[in-house]
Amino acid sequence: MNRLQRALDALVERIDTPAPIVLVDVMQGNIDRVQGFADQRNLKVRPHVKTHKCVEIGRRQIEAGAVGITAGNVGEAEVFAAAGFDDIFLAYPIWAAGTKRARIRRLAESARLRVGVDTVAGIEALADAMGDEPDRLQVVIEVDCGARRSGAPPEAAGDLALAARKRGLVPVGVFTYPGHGGAGRDARHRAAQDQEAALTTAVRSLEGVGVTAEVVSAGSTPTLEFSTSGVITEIRPGEYVFGDLNNVRLGSCTEDQIALFVAGTVVSDWVPGQVIVDVGNKALSKEGSPEIGYGGIAGTKAVLSKVNEYHGFVPLPDGEFRPSVGSVVPVVPNHVCPVVLGFEELIVTDSTGTSLQRWPVDARGFLN
Repeated sequence: MNRLQRALDALVERIDTPAPIVLVDVMQGNIDRVQGFADQRNLKVRPHVKTHKCVEIGRRQIEAGAVGITAGNVGEAEVFAAAGFDDIFLAYPIWAAGTKRARIRRLAESARLRVGVDTVAGIEALADAMGDEPDRLQVVIEVDCGARRSGAPPEAAGDLALAARKRGLVPVGVFTYPGHGGAGRDARHRAAQDQEAALTTAVRSLEGVGVTAEVVSAGSTPTLEFSTSGVITEIRPGEYVFGDLNNVRLGSCTEDQIALFVAGTVVSDWVPGQVIVDVGNKALSKEGSPEIGYGGIAGTKAVLSKVNEYHGFVPLPDGEFRPSVGSVVPVVPNHVCPVVLGFEELIVTDSTGTSLQRWPVDARGFLN
């Protein structure tokens, strides 16, 4: 029997479905493994909390050796700052307008706050937000390494750092996101090479204007094992803490390293060769495609071929997997990050399913 199914079978009378189940021993193994990887290479770990949005998990990452956390928006940063996290990188080109001005000022007073920037306009807005204390805020220049998302050209990093310094902000380095490493197994290494090249150019650009790059920050779980260049000072993985099917397909985690799944119940079987589970896009999101499915049943070849809001459609593959109505099955998401958004708490157990805790998803709903 699949290990996720074994843990679930031990829990089934104590939970309702759908529910996100975290195997804490597997999760802790993921945290320790990546921390060990970084320690051996003299890299700092600054995990992205958008994956779990859970203060308890963030604390475990810090206890393992992480230097601080990465947040994706002001709300996430506020939740973790209120919980005592005092070293936060907001890795996003925040537009400091409306109430964000005061919120950023307060964050900079309660924690060492670093904020991503990639335009002069964004720098000006942040400086205005900081009023007469711009030197309280550190900024990190975001450069594009090929993902074609946010991020300035690497050679423009120096000019942006000068613009920040001119307004009294403190430029401390550069960062990038090699998102194109998620395109396939072969793309991971190429994206990491692009990342190294972009960061190297950006560091030289800063040096050219007299700014030292104290922070050279690399991102993404898929490219993690290749982010070993001497130019890099820190890594910002997020999904590594739980793993998911996308990372299994890419080769950046194994099935044994998956630490989160969604418990679902078979609720209907009227259509021949198909069952319906109570795990739809509210629980999983619509990450996937008809070709790869929208999540998989652990230990089987079955995938969700379609998801409505509360329905997951599971064609039954040839073989022994024939769940009856009332069966509870472990559904592994393609992309783990959206899963936590749909739930107020994580059901935390271990691989035996004997323990049971409930950890709040503290930053759930904080999207601005």
